[in-house]
Amino acid sequence: MSSCRNTGVRQGLRLAAAVLASLAAAAAVAQTAYPGVGRAATPSELKAWDIDVRPDFKGLPKGSGTVAKGQDVWEGKCASCHGIFGESNEVFSPLVGGTTANDVKTGRVARLTDPGFPGRTTLMKVATVSTLWDYIHRAMPWNAPKSLSTEEVYSVTAYLLNMGGILPDNFVLSDATMAEAQKRLPNRNGMTTQHGLWPGKGMGNGGKPDVQAVACMKDCVAEPKVASFLPDFARNNQGNLAEQQRIVGPQRGADTTKPAPADAAAAAATVTAAAATPRAAPAAAANPLALAAKYTCTACHGVENKIVGPGFKEIAAKYAGRADAEAYLAGKIKSGGQGLWGPIPMPPQTLPDADAKILAAWLAAGAKK
Repeated sequence: MSSCRNTGVRQGLRLAAAVLASLAAAAAVAQTAYPGVGRAATPSELKAWDIDVRPDFKGLPKGSGTVAKGQDVWEGKCASCHGIFGESNEVFSPLVGGTTANDVKTGRVARLTDPGFPGRTTLMKVATVSTLWDYIHRAMPWNAPKSLSTEEVYSVTAYLLNMGGILPDNFVLSDATMAEAQKRLPNRNGMTTQHGLWPGKGMGNGGKPDVQAVACMKDCVAEPKVASFLPDFARNNQGNLAEQQRIVGPQRGADTTKPAPADAAAAAATVTAAAATPRAAPAAAANPLALAAKYTCTACHGVENKIVGPGFKEIAAKYAGRADAEAYLAGKIKSGGQGLWGPIPMPPQTLPDADAKILAAWLAAGAKK
């Protein structure tokens, strides 16, 4: 396993050098072939982008954190989604559980091969501490990624490993002790290179792909003809699909409150016309839904329907008769909470007070579209 890892490190270094060379070449082309277009990235810009931490701990910043400090960070910023003891809630998978003291000794999690065990937690599967550190650093908390300091990331990683019985209470996790923590990870020997994602000689299977695809250009199946369609009276049975899509990526649901286009040509013309028409950005105060999308509120709340949390109109109805509804709702948006709408918590939201007040006023007024 160590020889595989060393070979992987060498290949990783060669790949990184090739990527940097290609970026430099691209920058040079941009500056010579297209004068005035593009520029070379500055060292500070590269540093902000290049934040990954590798399994050999290259990229790990200097710093440290204690288990005790990690508990404070966990309870303030992590427990609302991942549970007080890492058991998580109805939405997120458990992080802690399923590992034993013997797994820490062997580096193999026995329950991964036990079909009777009910689930697979993060600490059962993860093979490198760097994976935990890197993901927490770049993606957590989910509503404010990259907001944790280096000390907080070290601390919360130490506390997570402490909850799994991997690190003792007095352990100080740092760039100097990360290798020591790696030696205690329950599934550290569970990683394999015996698959096509590790190409090249000496990388397990010699670079052989997982599948063999053969192009076939004869006896092709005829394109199917759609012989049925959704009748107009059932088009909006499940609510407006356009309001049930996250505003991320190219996918957009059809506006099912309007009749379907007569045919594909009409639909294409409608899409083309919509794309060609410039759309002014809505003013935040005039379009609170734009604010809700901006702060990812729509990931958990629909307008009419519940997703993870209640629909906006359901919230509006609950507080319709309350005199201080605006102030109360603005406070709840900022502070989060749990229990009023079920066991799934809403984490505190990091948005300006002015925007929280706009959303609260919109909810108090009935969450009108």
